[in-house]
Amino acid sequence: MRAVESALADNSYIAEPGLAMGIFLSLRLGKPLLLEGEAGVGKTEIAKVLARSLDGDLIRLQCYEGIDVASAVYEWNYLRQILHLRAAESDHTPGADRVQSVFGEQFLLKRPLLQALEDRGRPVVLLIDEIDRADDEFEAFLLELLSDFQVTIPELGTIAACSLPAVVLTSNRTREIHDALKRRCIYQWIDYPTLDKEMRIVAVRVPDLPRALAGQIVSFVQGLRQQDLYKLPGVAETLDWARALLALGETELRENVVIESLGCLLKYQEDLKAVEGDALRRLIGTARAA
Repeated sequence: MRAVESALADNSYIAEPGLAMGIFLSLRLGKPLLLEGEAGVGKTEIAKVLARSLDGDLIRLQCYEGIDVASAVYEWNYLRQILHLRAAESDHTPGADRVQSVFGEQFLLKRPLLQALEDRGRPVVLLIDEIDRADDEFEAFLLELLSDFQVTIPELGTIAACSLPAVVLTSNRTREIHDALKRRCIYQWIDYPTLDKEMRIVAVRVPDLPRALAGQIVSFVQGLRQQDLYKLPGVAETLDWARALLALGETELRENVVIESLGCLLKYQEDLKAVEGDALRRLIGTARAA
């Protein structure tokens, strides 16, 4: 497990021991890693860091409502098939042979899930991002893949992985994931970081930021997370704001600059309204006094 913690640290990812253990067990046992937490807390980044640490390929499947097999696994290249059939007709190829010949791998468009099963000669990390956005039917389809690391194509048969990919699933918990899928995974919840941890993250990810300003930024964001907002800022937003203030040449939080750059942290008009005026000045004052 220490090797996992070291690999994460080498790639500028600050992880709790529990998360490092989850990654270690996922790799050792060959089980998918399911990461749940609010948007922006670093779930997707774990898959990227893991791919870099393993010196492997990252294959990402972005889930959305209505995603289907054609988008996630495979579909046939119909245009090439039609052209092939017309060419075969001109060569007077028998009809049965023409039909059979168009269902070869050369006409198969491989999508992320099928790509992850290929033998690439190097490790593969499969990221199934925001699985909670997919439909129940697609989630059920994943069970075969995550149980046996194989998919069935009616025209070709069953295709199994030559070597097991490392699989990371993320969920923002917009809906509950079914127990059947969770049972196949190592589960980890990723929460918003503590002040000390977020300070370390900012120091590692934005090393040129003055320490005093970094402390004010993190204190301000931690204060924002105590407010009744529609969408609390995640670590990703903290880093965006830190880089923005660094680019502006700021050395401390100033009210006018905070107001003008608050869109780096808050993404809804209702939230911007909720922290304007005295509420914003209190947050800035508390951050500068920290």
